[in-house]
Amino acid sequence: MTGVRRPVVAIVGGGFTGAMVAANLARNAASDGASIVIFEPRTRLGAGLAYDTANPAHRINVPAARMSLVPDDPDDFLNWLAAKREPRNDAEALAADGNLYVRRVVFGRYVGEFIAPFVKSGKVVHRRERVQHVERRGKQWRLSSGPGTELLADIVVIATTHPSPCAPRCVGEALCDHPRYVPDSTAAGALASIRPDDHVLVLGNGLTAADVIASLRLADHRGPIVALSRRGLRSRGHAGQAQDPFGDFVSEPVRSALDLLRRVRRAVRDAAAVGASWHAVIDALRSQGGQIWRTLPVAERSRLVKRLRPFWDAHRFRVAPQVDGAIRQAIDAGQLRILGASIEGVERHGQVIAVDIRHRQMRAKERLLFDACVVTTGPAHTGILTSQSWLADLSSQGWLRLDDVGLGLACDETSRAIGLDGMPEKSLIVAGPLARGTFGELMGLPQVNDHAIFVADQIAEMLAREGRAAGRRRAAASQVRRRTVATAGGSVTR
Repeated sequence: MTGVRRPVVAIVGGGFTGAMVAANLARNAASDGASIVIFEPRTRLGAGLAYDTANPAHRINVPAARMSLVPDDPDDFLNWLAAKREPRNDAEALAADGNLYVRRVVFGRYVGEFIAPFVKSGKVVHRRERVQHVERRGKQWRLSSGPGTELLADIVVIATTHPSPCAPRCVGEALCDHPRYVPDSTAAGALASIRPDDHVLVLGNGLTAADVIASLRLADHRGPIVALSRRGLRSRGHAGQAQDPFGDFVSEPVRSALDLLRRVRRAVRDAAAVGASWHAVIDALRSQGGQIWRTLPVAERSRLVKRLRPFWDAHRFRVAPQVDGAIRQAIDAGQLRILGASIEGVERHGQVIAVDIRHRQMRAKERLLFDACVVTTGPAHTGILTSQSWLADLSSQGWLRLDDVGLGLACDETSRAIGLDGMPEKSLIVAGPLARGTFGELMGLPQVNDHAIFVADQIAEMLAREGRAAGRRRAAASQVRRRTVATAGGSVTR
């Protein structure tokens, strides 16, 4: 309608989460008439940090059959692969268990093509800019992405990525200018400085560490590798054959972290008695994770994160069979050593890195010498609010704070950001893994996809309500104008 201002939804971050919020919002009829703008400096939407990689060692760690973006069509990704004749030139994509684990770049293309029609039609606008500042302007938000480049938005969606890893202070201080110190292995070409015979220290033992080790193996790295974490727990592989989820953790609500641990251990024993593995129990726990999380008091959520999260991460976030195979081969060949230890000191002697560690089990000390160090310790969650200037803006203005369990940003059950006053702001939305403190299991792709759809539905309903309210206001204003005209003409209807 002429003269009616279009509401603007600004999504900051065009990786997987941001792209899926935008695509699902554009698909919703309630968003018709709204302007959907994504700020993402990358050329391609949907790739983000996870899928913006051409490294052939980087694979999806969930079978392709479970990676559909359309909940009502679980075969959507498989059908897309068939239509694109993928995977091509990838003889290892099909694992021994019969599942496809394609390279992550392929999945990134799938996500990009999912949102592309909405960009082409103009329903979604991709601004290849990095947001610098955000501030409140009346009932709107002013986003600045450069000198003289601004946008006024009615709703802002925070869909940014995790902050970069944070190495132990002694490591960063000693190695900050070392030519083979890699503080963030996810950066393009991060491992290029490592020579084939270098003795490499990998700090961390999770999925990123697995990617680093597999990448080095694929590049014919010959030198020894030590993967070090405090507990020495590496990401596990998938079960050898398909299993149904095993265990019920919600019929009787879990009230404490200890209670949950006891139930999981009991379920693992019960599963073994009927020929199932721990994988089936963790799968059940994952699917029921949101319900479990909501029943736990905040203090118990914090205890769960502090005490049990490393064990959860190692079993929940499994590596693709191809990556697991590379790690096992490295261990069997004596090239890879996985240690559970703490770092007590780091010294640099020329280009030699001397690391003093204390083993977790034996408590014995050992000095190890390395030529290179790669940090894969995971996101520095406590630094989220200072990781980007616009997040710092929202924090300083009181609109954002960290959640109570240290996983991301505080938000309510509808994903509205909670500020320093403890009140949710309906026009500031937290989407994706940064909402984990409220929603719990929000790292696996199926869960992140479901949450993106949920956020899109919340925004669509908000736009619909605002549209209905605006319609009533216009109708009331029109009625007033008719009465005014009638009165001016000398005819008043009572």
